[in-house]
Amino acid sequence: MSSENHSTYSSEKSSLALLGDRTPRRGTTKVKYHGDSDWDFYLDSNNEPIDLSLIMPHYRARHQPVDHRMSMYAGSESEPIKLKVCRTISRSRFYLEVQGSMSDVTIWLPSDFKGHIHHTGKAVFSAGFVNRIMRNVRLNEPARNPNEDEVVVVTQGQVILKMWDVTTCSPENCTKEGLKRIFGCSKRAPETGIDWDCLLRD
Repeated sequence: MSSENHSTYSSEKSSLALLGDRTPRRGTTKVKYHGDSDWDFYLDSNNEPIDLSLIMPHYRARHQPVDHRMSMYAGSESEPIKLKVCRTISRSRFYLEVQGSMSDVTIWLPSDFKGHIHHTGKAVFSAGFVNRIMRNVRLNEPARNPNEDEVVVVTQGQVILKMWDVTTCSPENCTKEGLKRIFGCSKRAPETGIDWDCLLRD
């Protein structure tokens, strides 16, 4: 599925929106293929905080096209949005769109992420993201390859991008990645500082 099928500024609803009240705002949820909908996962939080781990499928569903990208949407007007995209196989490509008028958005992307990230405003990148993902990312460039991952974040709040480690199936170890950043990694994040506060929080 190409990102052209989704408008990054539209409030267009899909058939999944009817299930919005039953979609959890916190915890873990599995993303499943929905061939009759614009979105495989859809959550409009009605201005409630979102803190979800999105578990990507490790198999191709029946009738799912081979080249289909799992498409996910999450939105909130002003409450924080936290999303972890968890996958165990890189063949499960995805398109993630996050709409938050004033919301602070934090997204953990899989360490094998490869593709495009479009965001409004200035983003902050964690040490793990810079160490493991940044080299495979094109920031705010036109998307040309529907076979790659794609993330679109539209908000006036803060955007924080972190890493979800596919080898440990868990969020990045901030201390470990921070030390790697200090002593071994020379790749610099574009025009941004790194969130070193994670070293204090551990």
